[in-house]
Amino acid sequence: MFALAGLAGILPSSGSCSAATPSGPIKVEVRQVDGRWQVFRGGQPYIIRGAGLEFGSQEKLAEHGGNSFRTWRVENGRESGRAVLDRALRNGLTVAMGIELGAERHGFNYDDKAAVARQLARVREEVLKHKDHPALLFWVIGNELNLHARNPAVWDAVNEISKMIHQLDPNHPTLTTLAGINKNLIGEIKKRAPDLDLIGIQMYADIVNLPRYLRECDWTGPYLVTEWGATGHWEVPKTAWGAPIENDSTTKAEAYRRRYETVIRADTRQCVGSYVFLWGQKQERTPTWYGMFLETGEETATVDVMHEIWNGRPPKNRSPRIHGAWLDGRTAYDNVRLVASQTYSARAAVEDPDGDALTWLWEVLEESTDLKEGGDFEHKPPTVPGAIPNPRAPEIRLIAPARPGAYRLFVYAFDGQGHAAHANIPFYVDGAQQVQAGGR
Repeated sequence: MFALAGLAGILPSSGSCSAATPSGPIKVEVRQVDGRWQVFRGGQPYIIRGAGLEFGSQEKLAEHGGNSFRTWRVENGRESGRAVLDRALRNGLTVAMGIELGAERHGFNYDDKAAVARQLARVREEVLKHKDHPALLFWVIGNELNLHARNPAVWDAVNEISKMIHQLDPNHPTLTTLAGINKNLIGEIKKRAPDLDLIGIQMYADIVNLPRYLRECDWTGPYLVTEWGATGHWEVPKTAWGAPIENDSTTKAEAYRRRYETVIRADTRQCVGSYVFLWGQKQERTPTWYGMFLETGEETATVDVMHEIWNGRPPKNRSPRIHGAWLDGRTAYDNVRLVASQTYSARAAVEDPDGDALTWLWEVLEESTDLKEGGDFEHKPPTVPGAIPNPRAPEIRLIAPARPGAYRLFVYAFDGQGHAAHANIPFYVDGAQQVQAGGR
């Protein structure tokens, strides 16, 4: 069912650069050995220790023991595809290079033959430009093209692109990434896109059910987990006014470890590796939900977990651990409602495993209203000025915003060694007249 390119190469499976830096393509293949799917690079087994990375630090990924990263597009708007690959080579990393395709949810019509042909021509140029780079590992054709999509013709286009890539580039396997899996979806992939070498599966809290889904779909081929990490904003409890409740950084780290150990590492037959999400920072519902780093660059406990997974030992200095955060004595799960312009107390319980002295930062943001799907760009909501008179204290007084509505209180604890813990509490501000009328 799968077209498996016969491949060989020259770099070791660790992904480290040799003294003689290669200048041409390194052959890669996905093949089944003794009933187990494996990636081979340079003729040697290549165990992918990967992360999703677009604007995060390649250097830190290598420093923490990662050996590969995936992108979502060839040209990211900040660095050229060639610059990304060149830097990856210098850092001893490989790249699962994303090829951006039109999505039905963005208005792309896969019944429009002219548009599909233009897209194919553009992809051809991207492949020709980068196919012989020694840091290239895979071609990732599109991202979550099944999300909010109904037209199965998309998989015909994916298959045509895969066939074109295999004709131009016999050295690098192809895959597409899926937002979850189900029997109908996998049936369409098998029927319409048999040229793919493997698939990428993207799941968050629901990843615990992946082994069952694979059985139900009768998927026996190889796969990568191309996105996994924090519990998704669609998978968590919500406040009474609909704000999703984000896990704190310590709870997230524990979930990363559990999901990797029980699902990804446990599947030694079909899973050929994973790309944890996100090695960097982005605004998606909140500025802290999916990024493993803060906007200011500090590492969080999820980085510690991946370091230990990739190296078999924790990092020398670890991130602070947060045990809880409270606003007016209540947690994020308590539907915190405040009265406009009234003052309330807030605190967090944080410890540092290395005994480092902690510093603090608190801020209030408006609840995000720029809500997109599939990781599309969102604007960070504005900060509320003057809400916290002393934002650098371990315990603070919060002056509820004068304007009624939904907000979040964020707390960050820094260890001075480049690490941080964080949590946030959604709250709703009622006007004074509203409270007097309805009671608190």
